[in-house]
Amino acid sequence: MVRTAINLYSVRNLDLPMGEILERCAAAGYDGVQFSGEFGGLSPEAIADHLDDLDLDVTAAHVDLDAMEADAASVVETHETIGADGAVVPWLGAEHFESREAAEDTAERLENVAANLADHDFSLHYHNHDHEFVAFDDTNGYEVFADACSLLLEPDVGWIETAGHDPVDFLERYGDRVEIVHMKDMDDGDFCEIGDGDVDMQACADTARDAGAEWLVYEHDQPEDPAASIDHGAQFLADL
Repeated sequence: MVRTAINLYSVRNLDLPMGEILERCAAAGYDGVQFSGEFGGLSPEAIADHLDDLDLDVTAAHVDLDAMEADAASVVETHETIGADGAVVPWLGAEHFESREAAEDTAERLENVAANLADHDFSLHYHNHDHEFVAFDDTNGYEVFADACSLLLEPDVGWIETAGHDPVDFLERYGDRVEIVHMKDMDDGDFCEIGDGDVDMQACADTARDAGAEWLVYEHDQPEDPAASIDHGAQFLADL
């Protein structure tokens, strides 16, 4: 059964201690959280204890690529402490996908990182935006990248929609490499609350389940009310 989580980037502007943010996520009904960067000043051990108290699991975490390349062992140690079994490259600039050669070079670079993490039984995922889908020849940067590597993929359905592609088609094509799906909604390229935009969220959730995905992760880059967005996202995902 697919579980639900919230990417904590969504609440980065919520002026509350990390412990209280986690408490709100648990109270909203999420099964887990996805960390994105720092832990709000808490140690990994303190985070782990609080997650255990709240009965919250964690997904693979968003981690800066430079940090993974500089010291894979340290990244793994930190994130295994909080219960994560993998890391996600959260963003790479458009120049990494602007041509077939660039996309293939990016695939090779991330394969090397994935191999280093695999030595520690840690997986690597890639999270897309829309700029990866730049078209050239008879394909696009994302397809060249994905087909040139064996990484796990963390599709962001809102950015796929914004790029002019069908997220359902994407999930059907790459579903055997998808453990985590970012359930972000977009309204003509603008961020919006989930359910108010252009993405067929029910179809995405159904396809993700059929593909064997483990997590549906709510994300909203710019919520007007981050605290309310926590609850709205949890309820929306629960109803899918």
